[in-house]
Amino acid sequence: MQDEPTPEELVKAVADFLRNDIAPVVSGHNAFKLRVSINALDLVTRQLRLEEGSDAAELARLSRLLGREGSLDELNRVLAERIASGEADLQTPGLAEHLWQTTMDKLAVDQPNYASYKRELETK
Repeated sequence: MQDEPTPEELVKAVADFLRNDIAPVVSGHNAFKLRVSINALDLVTRQLRLEEGSDAAELARLSRLLGREGSLDELNRVLAERIASGEADLQTPGLAEHLWQTTMDKLAVDQPNYASYKRELETK
């Protein structure tokens, strides 16, 4: 186990440096590429911060929903097969809630400024 700084702190520090010190002096197409790079680093920071908790919650929901244990990949594959075969659908108890929460957890990492995501957070 490494001491500080954490991977999250390192990635955030690089993103902040690029955003605050480099971006103001870059223009044109390089400025665009720099913004894309900063956005990617911000996404990695969010993923490092949120992934463990959201993956654990998703695994617990899937285990309850499917009535079995397994890895996250395995259980997602089983769920997809059940949906594809018609064995599970939105009437299946807990499925709609699971899909909604999984989507919200993914948006928290990928698109936390997405207007519909932010509106949904405000209703909770």
